[in-house]
Amino acid sequence: MWRAALGRALAWNEAHATFDKAVDGWPPALRGRRPDNFPHSAWELVEHLRIAQHDLLDFSVNAGYEEKQWPRDYWPSDPAPPDAAAWDESVARYRADRDALRKLVEDPAVDLTARIPHGDGQTYLREVLLAIDHAAYHVGQLVAVRRVLGAWTESR
Repeated sequence: MWRAALGRALAWNEAHATFDKAVDGWPPALRGRRPDNFPHSAWELVEHLRIAQHDLLDFSVNAGYEEKQWPRDYWPSDPAPPDAAAWDESVARYRADRDALRKLVEDPAVDLTARIPHGDGQTYLREVLLAIDHAAYHVGQLVAVRRVLGAWTESR
């Protein structure tokens, strides 16, 4: 039962806006725009979410995991995507990694409370909870950016 609850939390079908609703239909002309007094554009947030979530997944399942440098390796260098295909690819890769995390969570053969063998005390559960918490924060920022830019409707 708790595995299913974690899976639902990864899919964002519970208490707040979903990643999918936050990014679907985002006007291309606004993807690289930083609102006044806000440090990130939608592109920066989407790409950061993708990179960070992939890093958590990679750490969880890859014995050959190589640690990234903070903050350089976790944020794109430009506020705008190079093209529409880059936006689409980032969104698709985020969704694919989210699905992979969900499969990990729902696999009864994985002891989520076990330490990750190549880590230094982290558990699978810790990594999944970190992914959920991190996404909640930045999806909220995506919604805020979209609202400030006038590209959000309450029906989303």
